[in-house]
Amino acid sequence: MQDGTPALFPRTLARIGGIALLAGVLAACGGAGDAAPAPDSIEGLDTLVVPAGEAAGGRDWDGVVEAVRHATLAAQTSGRVAEVRRDVGEHVAEGELLLRLTAVEQQAGVDAARAALHAAEAVAREADANYQRYLSLSQGQYVSRAQLEQAHAVRNSARAARDAARAQLSNVGQQAAYTTIRAPYAGIVASRDVEQGESVGVGQPLISVFAPDALRIEVSVPQSAAESIRAHPVARVRFHDGRSADAAGVTVFPAGDAATHAVRIRIDLPALDPVPAPGSTAKVAFPAVAGAAFPRIPTSAVATRGEVAAAYVLADGRLSLRQLRLGETSAGQADVIAGLRAGETIATDPVAARQALVAARGGD
Repeated sequence: MQDGTPALFPRTLARIGGIALLAGVLAACGGAGDAAPAPDSIEGLDTLVVPAGEAAGGRDWDGVVEAVRHATLAAQTSGRVAEVRRDVGEHVAEGELLLRLTAVEQQAGVDAARAALHAAEAVAREADANYQRYLSLSQGQYVSRAQLEQAHAVRNSARAARDAARAQLSNVGQQAAYTTIRAPYAGIVASRDVEQGESVGVGQPLISVFAPDALRIEVSVPQSAAESIRAHPVARVRFHDGRSADAAGVTVFPAGDAATHAVRIRIDLPALDPVPAPGSTAKVAFPAVAGAAFPRIPTSAVATRGEVAAAYVLADGRLSLRQLRLGETSAGQADVIAGLRAGETIATDPVAARQALVAARGGD
């Protein structure tokens, strides 16, 4: 390897090696003309006749779990992270303090604004008192009308300055309040994007929270399937960890996408424990739309090398290795999308079948 050429990752090498190994086996014994005749050892293999596929309970679509209420809390003022009280996966109560920023600059602004307000209030009180004196003197015609109007204008100006000072204090007070980050509702911390001591700016994400009591999945289906689902809005959700649950609600959107002509469907999830993590994958099956009928074979009968799957097929007294395309796997059974037909015979033990095939070839 020359300098500067990046090395392949071990996982990639293992995958390529596995595919190459199985490809070699397929090339050596996968063709009908190259298949080995079946001696007594092959006839003694445990075999299985591939059964006809049964129509699935409903065609399924891939979806992603998402939270209806998922809030990303970002910094609304600049500062330094002074304290982090909650971490990923922890439950929080509504209004609970999650994170705190330093508030030195913000508090200084509050103090200055409060002092300015006190000064403005003093000026406003003095201007109001002067106006009241001029108003009293004007009744005895000791001051002119112009002097009274001038005192009135000074009073109004002082009051406006006082109100502006109050607004400024409220503004800087809100900036100081932005230094404490609280949970908007009860939920679970989904992510934490800062560490204690880190400087942050306005708009920078700090922490995110989601409510576990309201989760949903959205999938897109063809228009033909959407009408059947609209007439029978029932769905079954199967999660990546093997759990399944009936949907709490199914909503078919009234309009389709103009570009793809697909219709979106929203599936509301029931309360589950543990809660499925937002972003995790799931399969949504709709009984209103019939699923494909694929043959199913035991996963123990499948020979795998990397990402390639195959099975040993016994036909006309010959044993051969045939590549398969597998679909959904559950309960120790796998759907065979391509590579096998109902009624064909396969070896249930790939290791024993391989040994028998090698023995039939004279140890090659």
